[in-house]
Amino acid sequence: MKKAKVLFVSQEIFPYLPESPMSKIGRYLPQGIQEKGKEIRTFMPRFGCINERRNQLHEVIRLSGMNLIIDDSDHPLIIKVASIQAARMQVYFIDNEEFFQRKFTDRDAKGNFYEDNDERAIFFCRGVLETVKKLGWSPDVIHCHGWMTAVMPLLVKKVYREDPIYANTKVVYSVYNDDFEPNLNAKFNKKMLLDGITDADVKKVKDPSFVNLSKLAMDTADGVIKGSEKLNPDLEKYFKSLSKPTLGFKNEEEYVDAFSNFYDEVLEEEAALV
Repeated sequence: MKKAKVLFVSQEIFPYLPESPMSKIGRYLPQGIQEKGKEIRTFMPRFGCINERRNQLHEVIRLSGMNLIIDDSDHPLIIKVASIQAARMQVYFIDNEEFFQRKFTDRDAKGNFYEDNDERAIFFCRGVLETVKKLGWSPDVIHCHGWMTAVMPLLVKKVYREDPIYANTKVVYSVYNDDFEPNLNAKFNKKMLLDGITDADVKKVKDPSFVNLSKLAMDTADGVIKGSEKLNPDLEKYFKSLSKPTLGFKNEEEYVDAFSNFYDEVLEEEAALV
């Protein structure tokens, strides 16, 4: 039996960003899954607050140089990489001067939510998918962490559905209590109208709130994990109503085994339908 390949797409990974429940999972989950015999790749945004020299990031020239068009504007894609030696794993970083050179993640120094966070999220997710294509590495499962990865399931299902790299890929979304305010840009749903995506597909984010974005991700993912012990009450209720594989919150001692088994369950569910 071939090794399952798991692609981790995380908004936060420790030690590149401060320690938090999400950044710790971003750091230790891929290591744990790799130690269980699965093959992994890991991606995060190259936020400007990440010290490149201290963390020994360097550009991967052969993967960089592509341009992604968002809302009719070209945005160069730069790929960087660093190694976490203790875990024997690499972390790939999606970078762009306009989107990710700021010294903060999703808010400015005054705490204001960036107006272009919608485009940053689209760029990040598309950048990951295009880079993995260049790597020629076909993931069995993509596991997404953080609201900035919420469009990933829809992109895989609609925009990349004909691509042989993603033909059999399943997407798992971990929903966290990482609410944001105010909403994303009001034109977010229009910016998402890429090849393969229709108005109906993004109707849920016509009002692009955190709750609606999370619901879109849960609707389009193949499996959903409760990433935080407590969620927004609306999302808690929605999570319980899903008719697809779901997994409740797991603590630090449980989650590696539980998530590994869940990936297998999602893959087996698809195999049973074929």
